[in-house]
Amino acid sequence: MKYTIKSEKTVFDDHYKMIKAEVEYETFSGKSIETNKLAFERGDSVAILLFEKESNSILLTNQFRYPTCKNNSGWLLEIPAGSLEKNENPEDCVKREVMEELGYAIENPKQISIFYNSPGASTERAFLFYAEVSKQDKTGEGGGLSTENEDIQLVKINISEIKTRLSQFKDAKTILALQWFLLNKI
Repeated sequence: MKYTIKSEKTVFDDHYKMIKAEVEYETFSGKSIETNKLAFERGDSVAILLFEKESNSILLTNQFRYPTCKNNSGWLLEIPAGSLEKNENPEDCVKREVMEELGYAIENPKQISIFYNSPGASTERAFLFYAEVSKQDKTGEGGGLSTENEDIQLVKINISEIKTRLSQFKDAKTILALQWFLLNKI
């Protein structure tokens, strides 16, 4: 099946961009549809599920997330994550993010998935990784970058609690990563 992007223009450009496109695409019945679509462009991201061997725990971040305030939340438990810089390798990015957020130095993260967070609205792809760490790998302070106004708390959850607590998580990448862990590591 074919599609044509007839035009694209930026309709919002601040920290992120919103693009409006005129597109034409074939339907499953063989006809075609012409329509306007919007796409939120925020760039690609990385995320990682970290397992600390000595404590038998998953390492999570607890941080303020403004968009969740609409639903009276504010703070979310999540796996470490962040945005790829221009021309940055996803593996290098995930290593940088783990050090910034939790203070752990990681080696050889294993990529377990690449997925779209919200394909009906956003161009963002997420590169999901897994790594095992030791307490000795905690070589940095963590807590996020003050230049980005981050205030991140490290939270350890024993793997014995994952199944019973899974429904309490509200972040899709974290739920996906924990389900992967349950299927592949336990």
